[in-house]
Amino acid sequence: MKANVFLKVGAVSPRIKLADVDYNVEACIEEAKRAADMGVQALVFPRLTITGATCQDLFLHTSFCDAAERGLERFVDETKELDMISFIGLPVELNDEVYCCTAVVYMGNILALVPMLDLGLNESELFAIPTEEIEDIEFAGCVTDFIIEPVFTAPFNKSIKIEIGSDYVDKSSNVVVCPMATADVIGKRSERIQRLTLASGRDDRTYVYANAGIGESTTDYVYSANNIIAHRGEIIAEALPFAEDNLVVAEVKIAKPSYKEAYNEKIEAILNDEYGFTTLPKNPFLPEDANDEIVACREALEIQAQALAARVQRAYAKTMVIGVSGGLDSTLALLVCARAADILGMDRKSIVGVTMPCFGTTKRTKSNAEKLCEELGTTLRVVDIKASVTQHLNDIGHDGETPDVTFENAQARERTQVIMDISNMTGGLVVGTGDLSELVLGWATYNGDHMSMYAVNASVPKTMIRRITEVYSNDHRGEGEVSAILDDILATPVSPELLPPNDGEIAQCTEALVGPYELHDFFIYCILGCKLSIRDTYECAVESLGDVYDKETILGWLRVFVRRFFSQQFKRSCLPDGPKVSCISVSPRCGLHMPSDASAAVWQKELDEIEKEEK
Repeated sequence: MKANVFLKVGAVSPRIKLADVDYNVEACIEEAKRAADMGVQALVFPRLTITGATCQDLFLHTSFCDAAERGLERFVDETKELDMISFIGLPVELNDEVYCCTAVVYMGNILALVPMLDLGLNESELFAIPTEEIEDIEFAGCVTDFIIEPVFTAPFNKSIKIEIGSDYVDKSSNVVVCPMATADVIGKRSERIQRLTLASGRDDRTYVYANAGIGESTTDYVYSANNIIAHRGEIIAEALPFAEDNLVVAEVKIAKPSYKEAYNEKIEAILNDEYGFTTLPKNPFLPEDANDEIVACREALEIQAQALAARVQRAYAKTMVIGVSGGLDSTLALLVCARAADILGMDRKSIVGVTMPCFGTTKRTKSNAEKLCEELGTTLRVVDIKASVTQHLNDIGHDGETPDVTFENAQARERTQVIMDISNMTGGLVVGTGDLSELVLGWATYNGDHMSMYAVNASVPKTMIRRITEVYSNDHRGEGEVSAILDDILATPVSPELLPPNDGEIAQCTEALVGPYELHDFFIYCILGCKLSIRDTYECAVESLGDVYDKETILGWLRVFVRRFFSQQFKRSCLPDGPKVSCISVSPRCGLHMPSDASAAVWQKELDEIEKEEK
């Protein structure tokens, strides 16, 4: 066997249409031919490319799996002249079970069907795990094998062994191909790079990572086609997230794998350092390093915008309609709309910003909302809802003066009705503004600001929204009046503005009512992100935020957090679609699976015990 050989590898994420097999296969054929023209010998497609990876229960339909099989047959036939091995994913129905498979295709043959073993949580509910191999099955017009141990000798060079997936490690393989469908959240790219760098250096091998991209569902997640080739501890080719052309190609020198104990120790040290922290930062949702934090904020806005752009395009929406209040949440959502319009090449006038002054609106917030719409080049509509809300309150027998929950929520629901109807008038999509912090606390009016057609802030906590807006303001300083307007919005107290102002000033400060968002976001990270107990959450908060809040204050707001979190689950059980941006989501589909009528008794008892100990 030769000591060293060369192999040109590639990874690509075709722009697909979810569940449109014919369209997807055509896109795969085009990319395969393009790669072959560049001399690629091994090409990796993302997981389940023929159908799309996010088809969920559709995978369980025989007709859908049959269509995928026919699609693979066409791919095999159309690429039979290419001297290139392709790794392409599809669902395979076999013996009354459905498997998430990678087909290994070479010059008119299917060398094998390889079921993926490293299934994610949602995938494990859909796809079976194989227990035995099956030889000589007829599939997609070929006779092939259904195999479990995914290591191949390259048909064009017996010196090269290729392994599919990253969980099963065969010391004889030179190249690991990774067909993936991993969603993007803040920091995910850097995590991929670190892990692929460490793995390829540890194993002295080449990793070819192909990830799902444009065309996958944006119901709860966003996929960026961040394709990467790592070789012996270095990233030698990468398609940046959301790149227009995501085909990455590199020629690598293949050597017999050698395993380095020193490198293994280095990996262990890095991983322990990454995950073995004892003290959380005050804002655990963002990196502590200032430069990394800025990058993460820009990345967050881009993920939101790419997701919204995809949803607008698939809904054939002509406009994006958003209620703008002059507050932080609607401000970030408006910035996301502007970026989405730019991605799609849409005139920003297609963004309809609607400000709806009522009883609690102040001149400051109304002015900021109007000026920001003007500065961003969007369409502004002012709809004064005082008369309609007054009429509604009169119709239901409310005196129109008592500042109770009905008085407040009637305004929020009227605003939602207005923007929903304007979206119908303009052929548009209503963009939601509510954030993760509000959803966890239930600080939203059911079927009011709680509802939209796409909720871009739903997994972004309030403290992160503030920081993203600050970074955007700094990035655009000197470009008109945008930064000045954003700076004033950032300096405005957080408020729903549902009660009449006091001498023109905001009368209703959210953090005085439900607690500081700095604390609540810390609790969210600990309890929902790290799954810490109430006691551990309290102790972490005292350690990390004890210089800002005393123990009594932390414990008091933690009690409020637990009470509201449990009592408001019914609002989260029926949330609209929205992208996962941070590490935490409370979507009933991909994030938080919790009954709406669960009791908080266990958690409240733990709080009582802590309170007794602290007295």
